[in-house]
Amino acid sequence: MSKISIQNAEHYVWGDNCDGWHLLKDPNLHVIRESVPPCKFEKRHFHTNAQQFFFILTGQAIMELEGREYSLTAGEGIHIPAGKPHQFKNPYNQVVEFLVISNPTTRGDRSDLS
Repeated sequence: MSKISIQNAEHYVWGDNCDGWHLLKDPNLHVIRESVPPCKFEKRHFHTNAQQFFFILTGQAIMELEGREYSLTAGEGIHIPAGKPHQFKNPYNQVVEFLVISNPTTRGDRSDLS
């Protein structure tokens, strides 16, 4: 066991210049720290098997869940049940940083929507 941070975690880039760091990659529990620049968003999608919890560390964001928008600020989170269409959005003028905790992993379990 060793300590993990964004300095030593596996990094990846997704979407339009968004960053992610795998803090824990386990088949039953996946923890990612992500950063989304101003005015960026992910594609609307769902996960068949994985439930997720999004927790805002800095900034603010909108989570669209089944057609309803939830405003989130630092210190707030939202649970996304498996099978529920959702979309993370940062329509604001500052970077938003957050944790995404998934059970089980979302690897191979994402279906994008139009």
